[in-house]
Amino acid sequence: MTIRSRGRGILAALALVFVSAALMRIASLPGVAAGLASAADSARQCLSETDTAALLDTLRAREAKLEQREGALADRAQALGVAEKGMEERLAALRKAEDDLSKTVTFADTAADSDVARLVAIYENMKPREAAPLFETMAPDFAAGFLARMKPETAAAVMASLDPKFAYSVSVIFAGRNAGAPKN
Repeated sequence: MTIRSRGRGILAALALVFVSAALMRIASLPGVAAGLASAADSARQCLSETDTAALLDTLRAREAKLEQREGALADRAQALGVAEKGMEERLAALRKAEDDLSKTVTFADTAADSDVARLVAIYENMKPREAAPLFETMAPDFAAGFLARMKPETAAAVMASLDPKFAYSVSVIFAGRNAGAPKN
């Protein structure tokens, strides 16, 4: 052995002596020794087999409840996912139906306007004396709708050819059409 290895051994032995002396002094203090003794006693009390078994049973029961709740939550999450998917599909179907309906209504409105415009053109091209008997068979508000779309000169000629009482009824309808419209 060399001097170095002998020196290391001596240093290690001295360190061990100092550590054991410190532990003996700490253990000899009255409060520390009592604390260590009571900790050892309470550890012995807590670790009795019946208490440990009861604690273990309680923990297992809690774990089972937690697993049950976790399963219920997973089931709910899955049900919500299915419901959400169904709602999204229904919403998409409703949006498509709304778009289709909007297109149909637009087409119908355009077709109706086109038909009325054609009829107006037909009535405008008729002689006022020939058109007047046709207008007199219509309801006054219906006739007023056609006359409102005609050129003013043509409408005036047709009105002049109408029975005066019917022409008055149509005039009242014309005058009252925009009476309820906002003025500002």
